Amino acid sequence: MTGTGDFGHRLSHHRQRLGLTFEQLADRADMSAGYIQHLESHVESPDRGTMARLAGALETTVQELLGGGLDHPPGTGPAMADPASEALDAAECLRLIAPGGIGRVAFNGSHGPTVLPVNYKLHDGAIVFRTAHGGPMDRDLRTGVAGVEIKIGFEVDRIDEARRQGWSVLVQGPAHHVPDDEAAKAAEADVTPWAGGDRRLYIRIVPHQITGRRIHGL
Repeated sequence: MTGTGDFGHRLSHHRQRLGLTFEQLADRADMSAGYIQHLESHVESPDRGTMARLAGALETTVQELLGGGLDHPPGTGPAMADPASEALDAAECLRLIAPGGIGRVAFNGSHGPTVLPVNYKLHDGAIVFRTAHGGPMDRDLRTGVAGVEIKIGFEVDRIDEARRQGWSVLVQGPAHHVPDDEAAKAAEADVTPWAGGDRRLYIRIVPHQITGRRIHGL
């Protein structure tokens, strides 16, 4: 997608998020599949009416397609008229987080309760992410006692701004520092930290408890 602008990247992201082909999105938006492919691969944005049709077909908003809310926390709008909260079982929670993405590690750090975002993958039934040797999650997640690991929380969520609904999953379990002789196996998760830098330490969380909930309309 060389030369693609922000709009094209966001359009592609939301189409792939819903698992739609160019033809399926074109059918939803009542426009040409070739035109949608053109928008995804060129540095240009369509007129406002076309954006509105694409946003509706992609179950999002024009603002989201334009990146207007990039620096704003999600969920700033009002709740839906009659929201319902549904508890999710462990199997559904694992299905939701299985694709990987961004999750939040919660632990009691040296300066108090700490929550940090990481890129993760679900690999061999465990959460796998990478951090830096000697960094906060290296030092603070060690007990100093052989065979004894710190139990932490790991949260993943998905918020649908346009429909005022979403889900969240909380995984609790011990944080295991993967030793160098096991790093090749952990590397099979193919997790890449967006933050970059020298992050060669793999940490694996084996779920001991998994809970979640979904907010949706009645």
